[in-house]
Amino acid sequence: MSIEAFVIKQKKITTLFIFLLTFPAICIAGVLTGRVVSIADGDTITVLADNTQHKIRLSGIDAPEKSQAFGNQSKQSLSDMVFNKIVNIDFNKTDRYRRIVGKVTLDNKDINLEQIKRGLAWHYKKYEKEQDVEDRSLYAQEEYLASKDKRGLWSDPKSMPPWEYRKMR
Repeated sequence: MSIEAFVIKQKKITTLFIFLLTFPAICIAGVLTGRVVSIADGDTITVLADNTQHKIRLSGIDAPEKSQAFGNQSKQSLSDMVFNKIVNIDFNKTDRYRRIVGKVTLDNKDINLEQIKRGLAWHYKKYEKEQDVEDRSLYAQEEYLASKDKRGLWSDPKSMPPWEYRKMR
């Protein structure tokens, strides 16, 4: 191989590497099954599968930050449902923090949706196009019902969506 061909090949490899670092949300899809070993907050868990820990960001929802009203309740709710249990995660991407983004199910129950039903997470409309049409509709409907019934965070007229709260910080 000539030096010129070698340099061109190296440039292509470098370009691909930079692209993958810049866009980590592209990459993967599948199903992961494992035991929940940690709860970070109302929309992030750690799952142990095949002797490897995986950070999981629950798709389609955004829960209050820990420092926000209902942040601790949201985390506790998620913990009550899944901690130390075997869950399935259907996923199709990783986020910029290299967490797997997916729908968590336990005994065929959508845990992400359950957080919304309990009034402990918002339907994350910024990413709703990543959801299938049925989930998008269900999540929006359950958020509406939770707000109408003033469940959880909806009981506080001053509750602020976490994406707005993060912008202020």
